[in-house]
Amino acid sequence: MTTERGTSVAPHANDDGDDASSPVLSTRLRLAFAGIALLLVVASPVWAPLLLRRMAFFHVRRVEIVGAHFVPASDILSRLHVDTLASVWDPTTPLAARVATQPEVQTVNVRRKLPGTLVVEIMERVPVALVPANSGFRVYDEHGVLLPIDPSRVTVDAPVLMQRDTALLRLIGAMRAGMPALYARVSAVRRVGRDELLLQLKAWSVRAMQDVTLDRLAEIEPVEEDLTRRQLRVTEIDLRFRDQVIARYQ
Repeated sequence: MTTERGTSVAPHANDDGDDASSPVLSTRLRLAFAGIALLLVVASPVWAPLLLRRMAFFHVRRVEIVGAHFVPASDILSRLHVDTLASVWDPTTPLAARVATQPEVQTVNVRRKLPGTLVVEIMERVPVALVPANSGFRVYDEHGVLLPIDPSRVTVDAPVLMQRDTALLRLIGAMRAGMPALYARVSAVRRVGRDELLLQLKAWSVRAMQDVTLDRLAEIEPVEEDLTRRQLRVTEIDLRFRDQVIARYQ
């Protein structure tokens, strides 16, 4: 009886043990596989590019340049300094840093277009004014930065200042961004006396105080429309007096 009882109990005990340990083991395996998968995902930015860089399939075969209007593409390619042995999986930060050394480039971003293209997106410093010099004209942006642009080789449609004037450059830059239609009509800006400005448009001029705002300049448009409707030819609009827009016409 003892032997039979032992024989009958032992399998029952083993069955209970298998039922209890099987779910635990399965859960541990799932957790282990999940941990390995997570580790591979986390580590993939490290090891994946190292492996892919060795594949000829990902060698650089094309460079696309976006946003370049005044900077020659050849200059960007020279600073980028990549050839067909380079891989699109090479780090892009050093590439962007080399392009950023171009004085006319304000921002640059280099991204990949698989399998073999690098896209270089740049934002140039925008020329807003020309200043006469002994050798011709010099080009400046709204911050007063001298840009390496030769107007004799590249067309720069911008107003002329008599000298580098940071206050006027800021004003003209704001006009270019906020009032592009009026900016396109301004051919020159100069100071008159101590605190007045004269903006020369293609057909007439605007007199204003040196602290004139874009809101104040915006008052020109309805006055001009009214004069055009009345078929009056304006020669000058005067904004120097508060709450008044004085039009002088022929």
